[in-house]
Amino acid sequence: MPAVRPTRSFGATDFFMGSLLASVLFVTTACGGASAPAAAPTSEVTTEAATPSPTASPTPSAMPTEDDVAPVDVEDAPDAGNADLAANAQPAFAAKALEVLATLPIKGRAPKTGYTREQFGQAWADVDRNGCDTRNDILNRDLTAKTFKPGTRDCVVLTGVLAEPYTASTIDFVRGSTTSSAVQIDHVVALNDAWQKGAQQLSVEQRTALANDPLNLLAADGPANQQKGASDAASWLPPNKAYRCDYVARQISVKATYSLWVTQAEHDAMVTVLDGCSDIAVPTNQTAAPLEPVILPDPAPIAPAAPVEAAPVVPAPAPAPAAVPLPLVEAPAAQVYYQNCTAVRAAGAAPIRIGQPGYSSKLDRDGDGVGCE
Repeated sequence: MPAVRPTRSFGATDFFMGSLLASVLFVTTACGGASAPAAAPTSEVTTEAATPSPTASPTPSAMPTEDDVAPVDVEDAPDAGNADLAANAQPAFAAKALEVLATLPIKGRAPKTGYTREQFGQAWADVDRNGCDTRNDILNRDLTAKTFKPGTRDCVVLTGVLAEPYTASTIDFVRGSTTSSAVQIDHVVALNDAWQKGAQQLSVEQRTALANDPLNLLAADGPANQQKGASDAASWLPPNKAYRCDYVARQISVKATYSLWVTQAEHDAMVTVLDGCSDIAVPTNQTAAPLEPVILPDPAPIAPAAPVEAAPVVPAPAPAPAAVPLPLVEAPAAQVYYQNCTAVRAAGAAPIRIGQPGYSSKLDRDGDGVGCE
């Protein structure tokens, strides 16, 4: 007769071991099946407005333009790598807009194929390596009565007042998720337009420079910038007619700097605008050539008069020869050099203008002839 095994009660130990075995089976089954999607990492960049979904279909009034990019705090500003603005030669100082326009090739648009914002580098890169992203650089340049976010070395603009050029209005800028869009940074030559008119042939570094060049950037009214979109001068001009000459002259300077072309319709629209301001010069960082000192030739010496012999009269002494004047040489201008705008302000010379002692293009980042504004 087989032995009978003794029975025992189900205790706490058995409950624990059963739970552990069930957990192991559950984990094993989960790992062998389809894995659950991992949660997307949160962004480390602080933005002021949510980026629209690529699949969303916003209404026309809310449609973002290619320049409607949320600002980036200085500590998160992307680096442009080896992008170099100096690699692109701007037009000569005081060059007339009509004359520079005549040098731009006239062609049709190239296909838009392949265009993305990323073709022009990271948005608002710190190209000039000043520790501040391009968006805040332009706000700092174009706004007055500014306040800055503490701890950003006067980089991140919190508030300011914009004398807006496109609409001739005054805008109070307040940084925030629902207020920053009132002031947007416009690419005067839209990147989409540039892509179809020569930028495809530029290097990534040159396109990054184009996207961050102060010559091609203006703080502008948000709705006006939305309305402009990627238009050229043939399809959009600022509502403020008094600013159209400056606007077109700046577009011409940018296109000349980066070897871009214009369409026939765009060329004709620019000529029409410049017809009322034919002497306007293009904005540029170039400066006037230094004046050469004027050196006058040495005058011929005056020979003394020969004495006249006379009978018994004692001849008068010969007159002394006239003094030979020294050549006139214009005294060289005093050499003044400022390391940066801090030195200019410390000397009480700010703002410093073209032609004043110590002026240099590095003090005038926006190329308007006035440095350390």
